[in-house]
Amino acid sequence: MLQVEMSAAVRATSGKGPMRQLRMQGMTPAVVYGTGIDAVNIQLETKKLMAQLLEYYRKNVLVNLKIDGMGDKNVTIVEVQTDPVHDTLIHVDFCEIDLAKERSFNVPVTYTGVAKGVDLGGFLAISHNSVVLEAKPLDIPDECVVDITSLDIGDNIKCSEINIPDNVKLMTDPDSVAVVVVKPGAQEVEEEVEEEGVEGEETAVAETDAEE
Repeated sequence: MLQVEMSAAVRATSGKGPMRQLRMQGMTPAVVYGTGIDAVNIQLETKKLMAQLLEYYRKNVLVNLKIDGMGDKNVTIVEVQTDPVHDTLIHVDFCEIDLAKERSFNVPVTYTGVAKGVDLGGFLAISHNSVVLEAKPLDIPDECVVDITSLDIGDNIKCSEINIPDNVKLMTDPDSVAVVVVKPGAQEVEEEVEEEGVEGEETAVAETDAEE
């Protein structure tokens, strides 16, 4: 998992007016919460925060949040609120996590190479652009890479065949097809595979949420 450091200070003010003044001063209000802890109101330098969010937001990233006077907290970025008109930062939510506890993460799947079957006229149908993995946060890979060059027409790769570390558990249905090379014009096959993939992943996420 990607790791990054961010610096923050405790925020004593709240309310719409003071928050507007804070943003005018080049700071972004934020909050840190987590299971069993009281929420902490903080503020971060907007310019630096924006640059980091552009690079890391919507990725699995562990933030070492250094809060003046409170020490370090291991957090993830949960939500970023922006102004829809001016595209400026309004507020950021962080969630503190336990690095020793296993959690589920949605990890992107990257397919490399050109399938042999595609060169023969087949069509590449991808049903999983990501899979759900469970492990301690620092053991979660940034992405899963799958080489598809050997796939002929009719060949597929199931989620169970995606290479993941030994200490990481696949939560997505292992029998669901991640990618397949279908014959030209086999639209019904493509739709069937995509539907299977979506249902499989939704089931995995639902089961994970139920466990938590």
